[in-house]
Amino acid sequence: MERVKNCKTGIRKISPALVSWQPLHNVPSRIMHPRELSILDFTYLLPDERIARYPLEERDSSKLLVYKNGAISESRYTKLADFIPENSFLVFNNTKVIEARLLFQKDNGSRIEIFCLEPHPSYKDITSGMLQKGTVYWKCLVGGAKKWKQGLLHAEFTSEGERKLFLTAEKKEQVGDGYWIEFRWDDPSLSFAEILHIAGAVPLPPYLNRQVEESDKERYQTIYAKWDGSVAAPTAGLHFTEKVFADLAAKKIETGFVTLHVGAGTFKPVKADKMEGHEMHSEFIDVDQDFIEALLTKTNDTVIAVGTTSLRTLESLFWIGAKLLKNPALMPDQLPVSQWEPYDNEVQNITAEKALESILEWMKKSNTRKLITKTQIIIAPGYAFKVARALVTNFHQPQSTLLLLVAAITGNEWKNIYRYAMENDFRFLSYGDGSLLWI
Repeated sequence: MERVKNCKTGIRKISPALVSWQPLHNVPSRIMHPRELSILDFTYLLPDERIARYPLEERDSSKLLVYKNGAISESRYTKLADFIPENSFLVFNNTKVIEARLLFQKDNGSRIEIFCLEPHPSYKDITSGMLQKGTVYWKCLVGGAKKWKQGLLHAEFTSEGERKLFLTAEKKEQVGDGYWIEFRWDDPSLSFAEILHIAGAVPLPPYLNRQVEESDKERYQTIYAKWDGSVAAPTAGLHFTEKVFADLAAKKIETGFVTLHVGAGTFKPVKADKMEGHEMHSEFIDVDQDFIEALLTKTNDTVIAVGTTSLRTLESLFWIGAKLLKNPALMPDQLPVSQWEPYDNEVQNITAEKALESILEWMKKSNTRKLITKTQIIIAPGYAFKVARALVTNFHQPQSTLLLLVAAITGNEWKNIYRYAMENDFRFLSYGDGSLLWI
């Protein structure tokens, strides 16, 4: 297999060494249920120096790898519109990263770090939890939990008005590897979101292996971030600037926004021998009626997900709609998409249009303009895409569910794509370069 380099397109001839290059294990060629997959088949050597510790000075100067019809080309995000057809529909995740890390002190002086994960189920969604005033219950990870047997933890901080404020934390109950924590603060006019903004720190991914710096408050956030709730950025969107959006609009490429609040589970390693032993993380999605109506008009055009979280949201909408077609009387707590649902249900006669229409009908009958639920969907080789036709995404960690998602799009070609990126000085992970992958 050879690919001819064209000086205008930038497509390069790929050497036999690249085509035959294998990661540490060979991916089986036969089609199997994703439950049977071994994460060891989705690994590669990622030298530490290839991990981008910091973003580039200009967001849209990041390199862009384009994979389409078996060919690999290279450009920059400033030229993204050149690779997307007119009348396409780009879907973005407008979640906002919260300052989820809080540092407390015990009466004896020892320090305890609390990492806020998600609100108590008594709140209908993350936004409701964020808007609580005076007190809130939150699921958290606790660094140094063994040193905190009981009692209150205290934190003192200064508000923007230079007023001293006090925050306490009380451990209520253990849940899995975390705890339900009750937070209280002495200014009832402030929401929990405001408390986190004043007192918390941005939760950079652990693989960056450095302390948070002032610049991270802006750069580890998309320019269109709107709704507080994520503990990790939808990193594919970090490359977008006003200029990129203007170039897309000039080409009659439309944009839409969904909300998926990224949880800490996105960094959860796969430890099971087979994927059937791995529990996929569950995350909140929030989609309004206007977006679904807009998406419904674009299903015959090209729908492109910007980021794996946008892709998971789009595909989850299909499966929610498929369930509602079969049973329009489902209650809200029956809508969440489970991990293996896409692989265990028969939907041959259900189109994206029918699925989306069923959601709209359900929303109208429920007298709601927002669909708020959870998804645990895992997208892996063997998945048949229902809505999206392409994905804009960064380069992901070895042995991660995000790499499985890339392989679901590209098949075994993910190995050539990542080899190309490695040999051509692409930067990896959250602050690194990205790609446009066509399904």
